[in-house]
Amino acid sequence: MAMTLRLTDSETQALRERAELENRSMQEVVRSAIDAYLSNRAARLADAISSVAREDAELLDRLSR
Repeated sequence: MAMTLRLTDSETQALRERAELENRSMQEVVRSAIDAYLSNRAARLADAISSVAREDAELLDRLSR
């Protein structure tokens, strides 16, 4: 499936530089980033839940009563 990705000039430049550094196309770099983002979703969600539980422990305790 084809799609258009709109990036700022600075994002485009950073992507271009990364692709050149890795000797890959910009498309390959973006697809790898998307794959990594999607495959890591469960871990990021667990980290976010732990963070909220830790930061709001007192509030969550009061609400559970």
